[in-house]
Amino acid sequence: MPSAHRVSKRVIALGVVASALVISGCGSSTSVNPAIPAAEAAVAAGDVECVDGRIQAAGSSAQANAITQWVNVYQTACPQSTIDYQPVGSGAGVEAFLSEQVSFAGTDSAVEDEDMDAAIKRCGGDPAINIPLVGGAIAVVYHLDGVDSLILDPPTLAAIFSSEITRWDDPAIVALNPDAELPDAAIAQFHRSDSSGTTANFSDYLEATAPDAWDYDTGKEWTAPGGQGARGSDQVSASVAQTPNSIGYVELSYLIDAINTKPVAIDQGGGPVPPTAQNASITLASSTASGENGNIVLAIDYTTTVPNAYPISIVTYEIVCTTGLPDSQNPALVAEFLAFAASNSGQELLGQIGYVPLSGDLLAEVRASVDLVMKGAGR
Repeated sequence: MPSAHRVSKRVIALGVVASALVISGCGSSTSVNPAIPAAEAAVAAGDVECVDGRIQAAGSSAQANAITQWVNVYQTACPQSTIDYQPVGSGAGVEAFLSEQVSFAGTDSAVEDEDMDAAIKRCGGDPAINIPLVGGAIAVVYHLDGVDSLILDPPTLAAIFSSEITRWDDPAIVALNPDAELPDAAIAQFHRSDSSGTTANFSDYLEATAPDAWDYDTGKEWTAPGGQGARGSDQVSASVAQTPNSIGYVELSYLIDAINTKPVAIDQGGGPVPPTAQNASITLASSTASGENGNIVLAIDYTTTVPNAYPISIVTYEIVCTTGLPDSQNPALVAEFLAFAASNSGQELLGQIGYVPLSGDLLAEVRASVDLVMKGAGR
């Protein structure tokens, strides 16, 4: 069985010596792991309890930057712990969970219906639950030299991503951006090529807000014609950055330090709203939660016209067994890692990297769900 211990500040110091100093070959400079201050703060707050051993997880690339931050901080505090998260996309991550390859999976859309039945079976007949842990937004990003701002409304956005609008100087785009010098150029449109919860949320948004312009199936697979596919939010972001006159959709955190890409402001009748964590939080605050026995599923109002509410907002979930996870997949480490992610320290980290921290009643429900996982792991 994995060993567990309350981490101390001395463990942090040992972690620094073991792995957090990077010394150049010439010995002329030293760089300190930026996770160290966050780990020290989490330890001081009592938000970290270490469990030795290793777990594997996979799934959503939208939450990958958040998971990476949590992993860096947790492993800095707990150098005998290893959390290996692979951002293979929500669909592949859920499949890996159902086939017992990973201890938990990240997904941008809640696991329901047949997949939930399969998840319960994977958990040995015990409950499997969706736990929302990361709030965020899907940013529509573009690369147009000389165009510093761009406004699109839902019908125009849907027409672009269904290849009904194929040129940047189309009258519909010009009407929304009369002062922009839009080029007489073809639109290079990028979408996800892998099974993606970001695609599911984005296509759900288009269906909800522009039903007359969007006549394609929603879900994790991209079904509209035209455009070019790229795997993962990172590759969509890179493709737009490298391709003039292009457009795509990515999770908001991929805009931080982005080169050549800018965000589209969305106008749903209340004025253009840019994708920011603060604007996404306005939308998420009005979302309703459903589910029982620790399973939480959020319904986001994509049609919102609340001032400054960014409509293409998302939460990403972890699908996890409350009990029934085999000892070989280290349920104790799963529980403690999720508890850290849901803690004040874990959620505060999100706001620093372009995500939306959870708060209020929703965060209280999330912590209650994590408590079920903790109890199932004997914590």
